[in-house]
Amino acid sequence: MEYKLRCIGVLTSGGDSPGMNAAIRAVTRTAIYNGIRVKAIYRGYKGLITGEIKEFQTQDVSNIIQQGGTILKTARCQEFTTPEGRRIAYETLQREEIDALVVIGGDGTFTGARVFAQEYNIPIVGLPGTIDNDLWGTDVTIGYDTALNTIVDAVDKIRDTASSHERLFFVEVMGRDAGFLALNSAIAAGAEAAIIPERETQEEQLESLIKNGFRKSKNSSIVIVAESKETGGAQALAEKMRVHHPEYDVRVTILGHIQRGGSPTAIDRILASRMGAAAIDALLDEQRSIMIGIQNDKIVHVPFTKAIKDDKQVNPEKVAILQQLSI
Repeated sequence: MEYKLRCIGVLTSGGDSPGMNAAIRAVTRTAIYNGIRVKAIYRGYKGLITGEIKEFQTQDVSNIIQQGGTILKTARCQEFTTPEGRRIAYETLQREEIDALVVIGGDGTFTGARVFAQEYNIPIVGLPGTIDNDLWGTDVTIGYDTALNTIVDAVDKIRDTASSHERLFFVEVMGRDAGFLALNSAIAAGAEAAIIPERETQEEQLESLIKNGFRKSKNSSIVIVAESKETGGAQALAEKMRVHHPEYDVRVTILGHIQRGGSPTAIDRILASRMGAAAIDALLDEQRSIMIGIQNDKIVHVPFTKAIKDDKQVNPEKVAILQQLSI
């Protein structure tokens, strides 16, 4: 059967990230430029099941490149994890005459896409939209740079009060099971340490911190903590510090969802625009079940299986740099 790409669907799924709207804009306008109709699917995979779909014209994505969040909304969809739910989603695609999908999200989004594509032979291309920067095969993900800058701005403000009161602050950042945000924000903000899940246990990191990071010449310190089961989070670490080292005046700040919001940086807008255009180019080249990545400033195609299953490692050189600069 001749491959025809007449209409594509686009959706955002999982946690939102700054730059998703820029990606939606690029996908929509590149598709229309190439004579392809675009149907926007609202609330992720849930919209495929409920049929919450609207055809987009170029004006539908005007003035969104600077907006955070996602105009398509996002939602968890337990039903899509079932064969029956995916069957309903496929029937929706047929009814809407959608030939292929562009999905924007993280590993959960791509896991669902991979299964869906295998079951129904649907061309699907993914864009890595996550502030965690934890997807293998791409140097950076959409939203990561903005989140990193948000963290650094917040930590700069926290340091002002930490210095005024001679306190030790544990600042918890997102990242789930990855320490990219914590490590790089610690370097950029001049923090004394980053406690991340990729390194040794939290107890060992804490002891190393006490031994090397807190000198009498320092009247305040900032420690960035990646949220994860491995680290225990900032609150748990602070409690241990209070018990074992009561001499320190310890405070905790959990940055939370401010890391997801805000207008995307120029870097994220450009990245999302490049990746969105590349997704349509890939579909026109009959690519499927791939994630669009960027390596050494070049667009690459990464199979879903590798993007999902392979672990992306933090750069050990950056860990060493942080240790050297925090003395």
